[in-house]
Parts: sequence; C-alpha cells; structure tokens
Amino acid sequence: MLARAYFLMVPAITNLGQILTKGREALTFPSMIDIDKALRSAKEAAKIGREVILSHFGRLHDVQEKDQAGLVSEADRESEVAITQYLRREHPEFWVLGEEESFIKHGFGPVEVLRHSGVWLVDPLDGTTNYVHRLPFFCVSIGLMFQNEMQVGVIDVPVLKKVYWAAKDRGAFVNDEPIRVSEHDKLRESLLATGFSNYNQGALKTQLEIFGDLVGEARGIRRAGSAAMDLCWVAEGVFDGYWEGNLKPWDTAAGALIVKEAGGIVTSYDGRGYDPFDSSLVAANPRLHPTLKNRISERWNK
Repeated sequence: MLARAYFLMVPAITNLGQILTKGREALTFPSMIDIDKALRSAKEAAKIGREVILSHFGRLHDVQEKDQAGLVSEADRESEVAITQYLRREHPEFWVLGEEESFIKHGFGPVEVLRHSGVWLVDPLDGTTNYVHRLPFFCVSIGLMFQNEMQVGVIDVPVLKKVYWAAKDRGAFVNDEPIRVSEHDKLRESLLATGFSNYNQGALKTQLEIFGDLVGEARGIRRAGSAAMDLCWVAEGVFDGYWEGNLKPWDTAAGALIVKEAGGIVTSYDGRGYDPFDSSLVAANPRLHPTLKNRISERWNK
C-alpha cells in the first residue's frame, strides 16, 4: 500500500488561465497518495452522483445538445457539481477534470501537469442518451490518475445496483466480489461490444467498416451506449472484448483500470499502452486481445 499523502492545501484552480498565470514552477504537488482514502472518496462521490441522477430519472426538463458531444441534461450538470464539490473538499491537492464543466474549457490544457500531479477524471452520467430515453444502462464513472498511472476506478450503475471498483495492484470487484475477464480466444466464440459517434463522419465510416469486418466472425456484437459499462462487462467476463474510437478521458479512465485489474489488456488501436488521453481503445481478455487489436488496426491504418 502506498504511504499517506503529504496533503498540500492547494486552492481549487478553476481555469486554464489561472494555471498559466501561476506557472508550473509555482505549483507544489503531493508526491504520494493514500490509496485507501482515495478509493473511499471515489465510492462516496459516485454514490452522491448516483443519488442525483436517480432523482431526475424520468423527470427531466432541460435536455440540450452539446456541440459534437451528444446530449446533456440537468442531471449531468448537477451530478458533476455535487461530485466535484465533494472531491475538492476531501482532496484539495488533486485536480478535477469532468465532462460537463471541466476546469479547462478549451482542450485539456497542460496534460503533463494533470498526469503527474493527480487528477480525478469524472463522468457524472455516462450513457446520457440512454438516460434521457429511460433506457436503464447508465452510470457514474470516477477515476484517479497520479504520476501517469490510473490508481483508482469506481463505476456505479444505479439501476442494476452494482458498483464496480479497482485500485492499482489490488484486483477488480463488483459489490466487493472479485471479477475476472473471460478466457475465450476465438472471435467466433466471443461476444464483443462497441460504440459509435456520428460527429466525425470519417471516423464513423471507418468504425462501420471495422464493425462490418467483425460482425460476421464474432458470436455477436452489442452496442450498449455507455463506454464505462462496456468496460465493466469486459472486466466481469460478460463481453470478451470492446473497442471504440473518439473517446474522452472521463469515458474510460475508471473502466480501463477495472479491466486491467480483472486480468484484461487495454491498449489504443495501434497497440500502445492505455492512456486516458488517447481517443481509441481496445479492451479484451489476454487471449483475444492480439487478434481483436490486429483486426481493428488493419482497417484503422488503411
């Protein structure tokens, strides 16, 4: 277990301008973290988000289209505010990067600062389109990245009453029961998952070509509408593999750690090790991952 952090009361910095004004040399960051406390905080923050989104489920009044990023509702926004307030109160030494009201409005800003200093990657409601249409596949996803590695991941699936979680080098769990990836090594025996976005027509065309290549070989392919939940189901051995492009850090941060701690492999389309700031992802059990990754990269790299 990592030693307790040297907690420095760094004020919450709310925009990129403040970061640049302070300058990297002026900021002091913790050199260690308390994993147990971080895990407890992530679970509690996810529970807070769960309560918010359940209170709005089926009773939405303000659903809007985000620019090239799908739907957003009052539930997304209120969940993120509640989660962010809690995490900043409990861990003032860490940044919070959330989907709806991120402290960086234009891109991700100084990524190297985020990677090493500690950052919570928060999706307050993954699967918003499902949620808006009352399809019960949605969740809250919270991951902590510190010193360039994911340390903690928690995904709370309210309607299924399941909480998936992992901490680095401690295994993966659902409701405190250990989980493990599947062992299928052939596409014809595998149930796969993926997702689509129609905001980038070129990427969509390639994704459909990959789908077309795989759908005739796999036992089946599912599109649940939540990247975080797809990753949980890979970790649990429900899905044998999952791939998707055009992803954001908060979509995959917690789920990727859960898959890895469940014995799976997570890479980008081109085979590089998982990085939440990459936009593509392939997750699968170790036996299937090389085949799935190669089939996807053949089409992606054309």
